[in-house]
Amino acid sequence: MFKSFSILLLLMLLVSCGKENSNVDLNTYESYFPMVFGTYVDYEVVDIKHDINAEIMNDTSVYYLRTVIGDTITDNANRLARKFFRKKRNELSEPWVITDVWTTLINDNRVEVTEENKRKVWLILPPLNSSSWDRNAYNTDDAILCTYDGIHENLPVHNIEFDSVLTVEQEEVLNLVSFRRKYEQYANKIGLVNKHFKDLNIFNFDTLNIQSGSELFYKCIGFGVE
Repeated sequence: MFKSFSILLLLMLLVSCGKENSNVDLNTYESYFPMVFGTYVDYEVVDIKHDINAEIMNDTSVYYLRTVIGDTITDNANRLARKFFRKKRNELSEPWVITDVWTTLINDNRVEVTEENKRKVWLILPPLNSSSWDRNAYNTDDAILCTYDGIHENLPVHNIEFDSVLTVEQEEVLNLVSFRRKYEQYANKIGLVNKHFKDLNIFNFDTLNIQSGSELFYKCIGFGVE
């Protein structure tokens, strides 16, 4: 009888464990790119165009950008996605003007944003030190291999303290004629909070002797829900 009871108890434990395993909440950290309607992030943007042969060799513009999660929509791959509005203004006192309507979705483990009909992979979830992916895997642009340099870090980004940040390394190249430095940072429950983009043609390894190219910097200055 004791043997029968032991077998029954073992079976109950196995069934119980099976139920617990099937109900495990596998946290993919989708909150690093919130998809709730109306979620927005505001940026101060610095955009620099370099060309030593142009009338203005280092043409710099500063403006403000807001990205907003919109209604659901069927994207160009016939998938259910959300509109991703981009709004711009030149001064903080001016009203926002919609400049672009992109689309975004979380497909399997990928955060995808379709920018001007170019489908790009911004994040792979859950974030792991071993993660790597091609940002341009679904378009015809040159491959950009992305990895995580920092995961769930408590750190300030442009003087705003965030309790959990992902740093996505995209490109770091320095040679005789090229200097490319690209990375992005995402804050939990907010989304993209920092973008650092440099793609420059230089002279003789000198990163300050710029012949042509572009720089683009996003600095988060606010966020919330419209």
